[in-house]
Amino acid sequence: MSHTGVREFMERVAERNPGETEFLQAVEEVMMDVIPYVEANPRYEANNLLERIVEPDRVIMFRVCWEDDEGIVHVNRGYRVQFNNAIGPYKGGIRFHPSVNLSILKFLAFEQTFKNSLTTLSLGGGKGGSDFNPKGRSDREVMRFCQAFMLELSRHIGQFRDVPAGDIGVGGREVSYLFGQYKRVVAEFTGVLTGKGLAFGGSLIRTEATGYGCVYLVTEALAHQNDSIQGKVCAISGSGNVAQYACEKAIAMGAKVVTLSDSSGFIHVPEGITKEQLEWVKMQKEVRRGRIAEFVEQFEGEYFEGERPWKHIPCDVAMPCATQNELDADDAKALVKNGCKMVAEGANMPTTADGTEVLFENKVVFLPGKAANAGGVAVSGLEMMQNSMRLSWTWEELDKRLQNIMKDIHKKCVQYGSHEGSSFVDYRKGANIGGFIKVADAMNAYGVM
Repeated sequence: MSHTGVREFMERVAERNPGETEFLQAVEEVMMDVIPYVEANPRYEANNLLERIVEPDRVIMFRVCWEDDEGIVHVNRGYRVQFNNAIGPYKGGIRFHPSVNLSILKFLAFEQTFKNSLTTLSLGGGKGGSDFNPKGRSDREVMRFCQAFMLELSRHIGQFRDVPAGDIGVGGREVSYLFGQYKRVVAEFTGVLTGKGLAFGGSLIRTEATGYGCVYLVTEALAHQNDSIQGKVCAISGSGNVAQYACEKAIAMGAKVVTLSDSSGFIHVPEGITKEQLEWVKMQKEVRRGRIAEFVEQFEGEYFEGERPWKHIPCDVAMPCATQNELDADDAKALVKNGCKMVAEGANMPTTADGTEVLFENKVVFLPGKAANAGGVAVSGLEMMQNSMRLSWTWEELDKRLQNIMKDIHKKCVQYGSHEGSSFVDYRKGANIGGFIKVADAMNAYGVM
């Protein structure tokens, strides 16, 4: 690896993006693999392509004013980062969370560019959101915020320009409010958001897609080692959409899922979470909007307040499905000590750079988020297709398409991540280079723009 080339490049990027730690982390993680590849393939060195590929096409920032149930006016900040549309319309989620800032959204949009490329679908990369916190707000307050947010965002999106989806803090309720407002403002019914309700253009399996896709990639990686997920002990973090459906699919495929978590702590169920217990978790999180701690009041298990599962629980496969940088170097060392052989990132960049290096040093198979997390945007792309054709595919057909997309992603990771003379696959390298090539080829074809 050309360490000097990466260091010099990152110094220039850091100078242009001061203080944007998450974005710089994401860029460096990609460039560690891409720069040596570019040096070996000079056609990508022309026209300063790498400098252009780390610069977003545009960043939109706007004020969002809304009124709560007490008549008090609040002001939040809204964003949309349209990072790269070389291979298709911008595609990426909207996140409502107090932590949202420009650095986080640029990192997510940058990652999304290469993730979308890996899916084989014609989708560019984007991301948006606000520092609004929907927790504790009434449905009416969330509705008013979403309508105010979309009033401005509607100027910048469209089915052939930018197609947002949900993310943290933006589920079915929020997508419905956002889509309704868009439809009212532009007086058109188009597939401009994905993750919609089935009654108005949504797709089957979209809710499950990210979690299912993560498990499908795990099964492909295990099959590559002549192994299977049957009987594997899986530790999963999070208890939202991704974690729930990763848990559901893992259980269905014969694995034993022993942990789930939220921002307050995690539960450990040594005998494995059952389907019935998972249904309780879904109800707790989606309807009652309660805490995972209440699980142990209903069922057998132990609750660890203020902790993450990685340091405590022996497992074969770890699936961080909560948020960025939730698994650090100490966590990674504990996973290695506890026998973990594979980490699959169900969330976006949940493993720190130091944590990733610990996993690599100990030959833990590492499935990065841009590959393991790609199932959601893949089915979003399929939702866009269905909207354009004014039809709906069956659950079975969509599930098969999702499985095939994850198989294609695995093949691409193996193609670019295999080392001659070794059976070990560097899935991070494979995903980074595999995602880069399609975007870079398109950008080169267009000339300088």
